[in-house]
Amino acid sequence: MKAAGSALRVRNYRLYFFGQSISVGGSFMQTLALSFLVLQTTGSGTDLGIIAAARLLPFVLLGPVGGVIADRYNKRRLLYVTQSASAAGALIFALLAALGDVSFPVLLVLSLVLGCLTVLDNPARQSLIGDLVPRKALANAVILNSISLNVARVLGSVIGGALVALVGVPLCFVINALSFVAVIVNLVRMKTTDMIEPVRAPRAPGQVREGLRYAARTPELLFPLLMLTITGILAYEFPTTLPLLATGAFQGNAATYGAMAAVMAGGAIVGGLVAASRNSPRNSASLALTAVGWGVAILVTGLAPTLPIALVALAFVGYGSITFNSTAKTTLQLAARPEMRGRIMALWALAWGGSTVIGGPLVGWVAQEFGSRWSLIIGGGPTILLGLILLPYLRNRDRKTSPIPEES
Repeated sequence: MKAAGSALRVRNYRLYFFGQSISVGGSFMQTLALSFLVLQTTGSGTDLGIIAAARLLPFVLLGPVGGVIADRYNKRRLLYVTQSASAAGALIFALLAALGDVSFPVLLVLSLVLGCLTVLDNPARQSLIGDLVPRKALANAVILNSISLNVARVLGSVIGGALVALVGVPLCFVINALSFVAVIVNLVRMKTTDMIEPVRAPRAPGQVREGLRYAARTPELLFPLLMLTITGILAYEFPTTLPLLATGAFQGNAATYGAMAAVMAGGAIVGGLVAASRNSPRNSASLALTAVGWGVAILVTGLAPTLPIALVALAFVGYGSITFNSTAKTTLQLAARPEMRGRIMALWALAWGGSTVIGGPLVGWVAQEFGSRWSLIIGGGPTILLGLILLPYLRNRDRKTSPIPEES
């Protein structure tokens, strides 16, 4: 298990890790609060999906541009701006919720504004990891980052669910605003002399197209991105599907959703610890195998007759989600050239999270028209099929290709 925490021996990465963990916990509290604020305001599953999509629409349209900016400029300075502005946005949500002056169009506009910040924040935050640790510790750093995200999901979901049920949604937004302070303080405390000198892309025309062509021509990048896009649209829509399942199929409330999200995140933590304690797989076939298991768990959750059975299945959903995502993200980080890393991580975020622009409204509409269980069934079934169809081809390709070379 010593290898599981090798990246944490690097001081700058420790600062990044703990700052991000606190901030992400606050973000999950805000996501939960916003979901129930939408349901309280409109009562519509479709509207809930639209809000989730709106937050990511700017990234879908401009994400590759954000990747270019992250490759060109100082990532820490970009994060100072995006984290401070995100804190201000959370405070505005809190004020509106406290005053009761909320309408769906206002929530939609604010979600779009926060989505614009994501265009710069996500690629800068993800690619900064490569500047903080040596290459031999990069895979471990990526997996630990995924673990911290899921620990934060547990705490954010449990605390947020309790606060929404007992106090109301405004306090969740306030706590999220305060959580960004941890990131900014730890960014300031980092020693620039200990950071790996980044290879910055020079200013030149056509850099967005260059990044897209590079990903399309590199199989180690293309296959993970394609798989992430498909599963991102249909399967990874839990901020939309779980609140609907909790309040629909199981007749619960915010605390029910918090418990479901926490159990799912607990399974993800176990999966992350297992992945962090061994060498990460670097082939596409492992993604296909994980997709099959993950899809089965999602399908069982959607068909579960009782909440306890759904909670057990959700633990395996969490395990599968972090295994799938961390394997794909590690492969992309290691396969990408340093000067392309920002653009590739922008494509990762576009494939995995940006697909919510399509998937969020889709699963919300399915839940509204056919029942909340179907919002998970339409994700689990295709994910299983995707893995089964691609597995033979990817296995054959992996036998013919060499491992990703180490940088000198």
